[in-house]
Amino acid sequence: MHMTVRIAAKFAAVAGLAFGLAACGSTNVFDRDRPDEFAVSRQAPLVIPPDFALEPPRPGAPRPQQDSASDQALEALFGGLQARSATESSAIRRAGDADPSIRSTVSDPGTNTVDKGTVVRDIISAPEGDGREAQSSIPE
Repeated sequence: MHMTVRIAAKFAAVAGLAFGLAACGSTNVFDRDRPDEFAVSRQAPLVIPPDFALEPPRPGAPRPQQDSASDQALEALFGGLQARSATESSAIRRAGDADPSIRSTVSDPGTNTVDKGTVVRDIISAPEGDGREAQSSIPE
């Protein structure tokens, strides 16, 4: 049995060597029409275009051909403007116009609201600001 293993190992080595050498040759079976990677061509020199009275860009100014980041995000999320369905149009028509002072009326202590807990009350009673002095805490 020891002899058959040795013969099988020699056969596998010879077969592997044969397949390895066969890979180096060309049989026109797997050849394909491809560009010559050693061919070098010269490109035409760069030419300065004529003056089209273009203004140089201002540093920090947004590019005129691009949308803002928020517009791009809305486009990616919702696919741009879509026509409203009949149900949505009907609901908006029935709701009517909002009172212009609705934001100040909601925060008025005399306004009757549904108690949604201390979080909503804290949000409504929070002073206006840009958020620099905002703090958060984890209740224990």
